[in-house]
Amino acid sequence: MEIDDLTPAERRVWRAFATGAEVDFRDDGEGTERTVRASVLRALLLNGPREPGEIAAVKVRGARITGALDLRYATVDSVVHLTDCRFTAPPDLTGAHVRYLSLRDSEMPGLSMTRSRIDGSLRLTRCRFDGPVRLDGAQIAGALFLEDVEILPEGGPAPVLQLNQISVDDDLCARGLRARGAVRLDGAGVAGSLDLEDADLSHPGRTVVEAEAVEIGANLLARRLRAEGRIELRGARIPGRVDLLDARLSNPGGTALRISSSVIGEFWLGRGPRVQGMLNLRRAEINQLDLDPAMLPDQVRLLDLTYTFLTPHEPAERRLPMLERDGEGFDPHAYEQLTAAYRRIGDDQAARLVQLAKQRRRRSTLPWYGRVWGRLQDAAVGYGFRPLRAAGWLLSLLAVGSLAFAGHHPPPLKPDEAPEFDPVFYTLDLLLPVISFGQESAFAPTGGYRTLAYVLVITGWILATTVLAGVTRTVSRQ
Repeated sequence: MEIDDLTPAERRVWRAFATGAEVDFRDDGEGTERTVRASVLRALLLNGPREPGEIAAVKVRGARITGALDLRYATVDSVVHLTDCRFTAPPDLTGAHVRYLSLRDSEMPGLSMTRSRIDGSLRLTRCRFDGPVRLDGAQIAGALFLEDVEILPEGGPAPVLQLNQISVDDDLCARGLRARGAVRLDGAGVAGSLDLEDADLSHPGRTVVEAEAVEIGANLLARRLRAEGRIELRGARIPGRVDLLDARLSNPGGTALRISSSVIGEFWLGRGPRVQGMLNLRRAEINQLDLDPAMLPDQVRLLDLTYTFLTPHEPAERRLPMLERDGEGFDPHAYEQLTAAYRRIGDDQAARLVQLAKQRRRRSTLPWYGRVWGRLQDAAVGYGFRPLRAAGWLLSLLAVGSLAFAGHHPPPLKPDEAPEFDPVFYTLDLLLPVISFGQESAFAPTGGYRTLAYVLVITGWILATTVLAGVTRTVSRQ
């Protein structure tokens, strides 16, 4: 391309390229004075003039760039700064190899950088896109900056931001990202942190964030995230923390957040409004699970979830509803995990309450005779986790029997050999099936008192059996 074929605005860019000087069009009005053809930029980046000892670069601010900037599979060894520019067509850098690229504060109909390679960072801070942004398969040696980016396409089922299989050797900064459509991160690898704090993502009734098998080297930061739609993090590997404090997650009638089969260092969900939609934590492995019970939705999937610590410390009564909201039926593993979490911090009372709730939940899965026996164990000794209840039953029955037989002594079987009648020890003889004080075998009540004696014997056996079953269960848990 000859310099004589260029407009005055393009000549300024052409002459500045060799030395890397910046050309600022922001004060040049809105007409042809600030218009630069994309073909001119392409010619500069591929075969522009050079000066010895200078670092060539395209540094343009405030230009209107017409036509498509086509750098498909090109190698660009110059730094590219196109700041606060307006593009009439989506730039296409598919498969391109670029040293450094900044499109900060620009407006574009879209952007395609599939399978591109960036030797430094890629900066799209505060860009506005009216169409999809494709960075799938891109390799970025530095950081990817998407802070305060707006992607507001007119509509369509395709993802508006494609980052699947992307590789970022530093942080992926998307704080304040605003997207209307799906954001796809399947198989993405981020060596640093993925920052989605204050992001506003919306794809009602569909998947808004699809990030299956994503690998993040540090943290997933999403405080104050507003997400309308399904967030899919199945199979994620995040050794740091997933921070969803103050987040608003909404997908009524579907799954709001799924992290099943993921391995996560810390998972924080708290201080925000109640999650609208299902929370799926099945088969996840989490070291520290920080859950605010007030944020949990009506449906929580916990099958085979494992965690070491559960914070903040809450009474068992506030944690148990989480286990009861699993619509997949009775899951003993979930109760064992919660019990272990309480035992690690020395709260044995809460651990016993969880085990008691486990037995009660299990009872609902048994046949009728198992449910009857379970209710007896529950009423008698709380399945062994409330042993003092047995003493209460024993003292109550002892008082009833003692008063009844004190007013009516049963006749002795052998008057000459019978010991002196004692209503207290006679009642104990009836209640305790193992211990004998010689009273039961020496006296035989009649009429209604015989019925009372039978009731005390049967009750004693039931009480002894339930106590033995409860103690055995408690000892085995220890």
